[in-house]
Parts: sequence; C-alpha cells; structure tokens
Amino acid sequence: MNTDKVFRLLTQSLRTSRPRSDRMPNELQENQSVPVGWHGRGYLPHFDGGEICQFITFHLADALPQQVIQRWKLELANEKDEKTKIELDKRIENYLDRGYGKCYLRAEEIAALVQESLLHFHTIRYKLIAWVIMPNHVHFLLKPINNHSLSEIIKKFKSFTAHEANKKLHRSGQFWQEDYFDRYIRNYEHYEKTINYIENNPVKAGLCKKRNDWKFSSAH
Repeated sequence: MNTDKVFRLLTQSLRTSRPRSDRMPNELQENQSVPVGWHGRGYLPHFDGGEICQFITFHLADALPQQVIQRWKLELANEKDEKTKIELDKRIENYLDRGYGKCYLRAEEIAALVQESLLHFHTIRYKLIAWVIMPNHVHFLLKPINNHSLSEIIKKFKSFTAHEANKKLHRSGQFWQEDYFDRYIRNYEHYEKTINYIENNPVKAGLCKKRNDWKFSSAH
C-alpha cells in the first residue's frame, strides 16, 4: 500500500471517528472542572493538565516578532485575564493570516513533512482531532494520552520537524518560534467551534474557497 493511500485512509478514519452530535464526546469528559497546571517560559503562560483537549498554535520564527506580542500584552494589561487571552488570540490570528515572513510551509514538501509528523504519533502520544498547516503557522486540536505531557509533545514535534525542514530547505538556524499558544477546551460548544475554526482557517485567509480544498488539513 503506497504512502498516499495510507494517508487518505488515516485522515478518513480521523474524520469519521470525530463526534458530530449534541452529545459531549468522550475526550471532553475530563474537561469539566477548572484545571490546574499552569507554567510559563518566555512571553506566554501554558497549561499542561494531562489528558484534556487542547487547541495549539505555533508559527515560523519570522512570522510574528516577539516584540509585537509583548506590545499587545502591554496594551491589554488592564483587561481581565480571560478577555486578555481572547483579544490576544484574535490579534495573533489576524497577523498570522496575513502571511508575513518567508512562509516555508507554503512549499508542499515542507507542509507534508509537518502533517505526516503530526499524524505519526496519533494514538501513541496523543489523539489528534483536527489540524491545518498554513503557510506560516500550524493549528491543531489534540488530547495527550499515555502519560505524555503537552510540553513534551510540542518540544519533540518542533525539534524533529525543524531539523528535517532545515535539511530539505538547505538552511540552518531557528525554524519555529520558540514559544507556542495553547488553550484548553471548556465544553462541547467550544470543541465544535475550535474544529470549525481550524478547518476553515485557509478559507478565512483567502487561500481557498472551500475548507476541503486545502490539502494539508483534517478537512481535506
């Protein structure tokens, strides 16, 4: 069986196994209480709370300067924590969707590398629910499993893909921005909205007309 066929079967399995009803999916059962386990490094706080669904975003090193994030955080310093995070997320998403930087993920070879790396550890380190590879950033929704922490998952994924992408691009130096953005899923409505946001991101950014037109996505 060739690689393309294996990939198609896996993505079809992921889509059909995803709940699409008013009943809360099993992977959200542990998300009912306010979690603990915050930590921080650099500019952003992170939540590492075990086996709960998390919406993750990270971007290429040149896609969003850290000083821009810092300026926004200062501007939002008087807002309540939740409002600050929501507004910061919106500003970051709008900035990333403009396609700043060299956009290495626009190259199909690099986007395929990142997508295949995400899929590789599905059911081993995490349950992968939805994803999209954009020209300068990546979104995905997952649930860590088998005692793998979110920080460990992200660190290993970014390290491997950065090394392999740099080899393919015949370059050296930082590939991904060091930090990442995470948000735990509060309830079923949030779960559905997050999947829709992830899979609709290429349409919102003007890269395609329909979500399933975008090759590097769980919607394809």
